[in-house]
Amino acid sequence: MSSTVISNIATLVTNDPSLGDCSSLGLVRDAAVVIEGDRVVWTGESSKAPATDNRVDAGGRAVLPGFVDSHSHLVFAGDRTEEFNARMSGRPYSAGGIRTTVAATRAASDAELEANLTRHLTEALRQGTTTFETKSGYGLTTEDEARALRLAARHTDEVTFLGAHIVAPEYAGDPAGYVDLVTGPMLDACAPHARWIDVFCEKGAFDGDQARAVLTAGRAKGLHPRVHANQLSYGPGVRLAVELDAASADHCTHLTDADVDALANSRTVATLLPGAEFSTRADWPDARRLLDAGATVALSTDCNPGSSFTSSVPFCIALAVRDMGMTPDEAVWSATAGGAAALRRTDIGRLAPGAYADLTLLDAPSHVHLAYRPGVPLVAGVWRRGVREV
Repeated sequence: MSSTVISNIATLVTNDPSLGDCSSLGLVRDAAVVIEGDRVVWTGESSKAPATDNRVDAGGRAVLPGFVDSHSHLVFAGDRTEEFNARMSGRPYSAGGIRTTVAATRAASDAELEANLTRHLTEALRQGTTTFETKSGYGLTTEDEARALRLAARHTDEVTFLGAHIVAPEYAGDPAGYVDLVTGPMLDACAPHARWIDVFCEKGAFDGDQARAVLTAGRAKGLHPRVHANQLSYGPGVRLAVELDAASADHCTHLTDADVDALANSRTVATLLPGAEFSTRADWPDARRLLDAGATVALSTDCNPGSSFTSSVPFCIALAVRDMGMTPDEAVWSATAGGAAALRRTDIGRLAPGAYADLTLLDAPSHVHLAYRPGVPLVAGVWRRGVREV
């Protein structure tokens, strides 16, 4: 098995406090990383790097773990440009939102859905994302939800069943019947293709009792919970997520003190999705409040065709620093190690011996440039599982 050293790194983010400067980022200056196969086997100062078969010169640039996007909706068809344009122009728009995407997704072929999925995954990879979670939720029939998950599982390690995104149009007058479908035949068909189960716990989607029924049924089938929680209003989503030991409560825009305390005293990660607030002109989540309370925070894109059509984690980092009270260090940690925590994984989101060799090389001397130079394409190289992809 050949080995490679990436040396002459100006600033290396390891996310291991035992390495480097003892901060949460574990920064190492004038650093090197040694890769063997698909794993990191050594990190430290360049002058102390062991001999390897191959060498890559980072040219005095920064290296950090590949971004971990722990919340996205990439199996879809269609376009909602008109909806976005109306919203940004201050006009009401009633074309159907999620239901518009559901209709387009149902009508699309497997090949069309897969081509769209891989296009967006490639787009995200070019921007430094090496681990992706993606969900179903735009089919809302047993057949369409199962095929979405089969397609996602071909291309991503982290797959989430979101049959409980909204009540399917056919069940508009019978939401209880739709919950029975989601927790019964649909779950049976979908569970073999997913690791996670999610629910949109919100007014207009599923209330606390319905969300609990969905998540507990999923747990009985071996799927671990995640929750779309407290995005549009105050509600039971966050506390339900903590109660059920969900890996993450996602959005967390409207939080009571009790919600914040619950997150801070649990291992449920608060995953913040600033692309959604940017695209809807909604209130920003208060990351500072969560961090000061001791909650674990992740940053992700929520890439979807309606409310957050971005695959750019660097963009979300810049938004979090500018508008959500995070420091650049906190935002980078949340987009890497925080995303890994939201997926209950320790083999990604850090650059320490034993972790996967998922690295992002920036055309900048420091990770701070991700917020300092917003909108600039700074990613100069990406390695995933030890192989250079970009």
